[in-house]
Amino acid sequence: MINTDTPLQDRFGRGVEYLRLSVTDRCDFRCVYCMSEDMTFLPRAQILTLEQLYDIASSFVHLGVKKIRLTGGEPLVRKNVMALVERLGQLEQLEQLHLTTNGAQLDKFAAPLKAAGLTGINISLDSLQPDRFKELTRFGELKKVLTGIDAARDAGFQRLKLNAVILKGRNDDEILDLIDYVRDKHIDISFIEEMPLGNISEHDRALSFISSEQIRSKIESRYALTPTTENTGGPSRYYRMSDSTSRIGFISPHSNNFCHLCNRVRLTVEGRLLLCLGNEHSVSLKEIVDRYPGDDQKLREAIIKAMDLKPERHHFSLDDEPQIVRFMNTTGG
Repeated sequence: MINTDTPLQDRFGRGVEYLRLSVTDRCDFRCVYCMSEDMTFLPRAQILTLEQLYDIASSFVHLGVKKIRLTGGEPLVRKNVMALVERLGQLEQLEQLHLTTNGAQLDKFAAPLKAAGLTGINISLDSLQPDRFKELTRFGELKKVLTGIDAARDAGFQRLKLNAVILKGRNDDEILDLIDYVRDKHIDISFIEEMPLGNISEHDRALSFISSEQIRSKIESRYALTPTTENTGGPSRYYRMSDSTSRIGFISPHSNNFCHLCNRVRLTVEGRLLLCLGNEHSVSLKEIVDRYPGDDQKLREAIIKAMDLKPERHHFSLDDEPQIVRFMNTTGG
């Protein structure tokens, strides 16, 4: 019998303490690097119920996961999602419960999320120019997102972070504007190299790619950056500025592979446990919770066995067709 009381570890000796939990593949934006404009979403029968999402998350916490991030799509468009947040917020062994959002719903949800036990929020923001923001998100309104950011600050979240995907020729002229914005708001930011997930026709990924090193060089033309050893449990490598509380992070799946430090797994809303962002290694946990409802032992055994499928690393390439055809909204943030 498998021992289901020991912390998760993969076959390379990496402890798994971080679960990214997708609660929906739906979104009220259609960001150009995330999905196509005309999307077909999963039918309700194929997705996990909120109760199943909780059961799986609870089993991961029992197995040593200390951090859960709710992702999507856009998590806050899931009906009754607050009921899930409230239950997860009561898990005593869970140290961090975070959310990644586009920010458009935060004016309504920020205060209730804080009250429910959410401990951190990442907000996607790629432009501070209204017309450009609309172009990059296709449906988003910048003013509503900025209002949501202020609502999250007012709700008392100690750590807020922006996530910005920089595309050459599209928004790379706003790098310093984004830095000035987070300095003014006393929040953090991570710049993310575009990841080759899903086939897109809106732009050429190889031509639009800009590396973390190029972004950092641009920032250092105005502000000196000092590397830190701070770790939030995710892949960002952080820098500080001497005259600001804001942290500047870089997520570099292409130029600075961080796989040897990977402590993460992802659960899609259709119940696929993805062992790597850049590979298709997966196990269906939906089959387990459908077949054995309420059987924590069976669920935990399946999770432990799945760790043997976690690969050593991904192999992203800018020059080839995407190895992964699923879009980021299907993958889960």
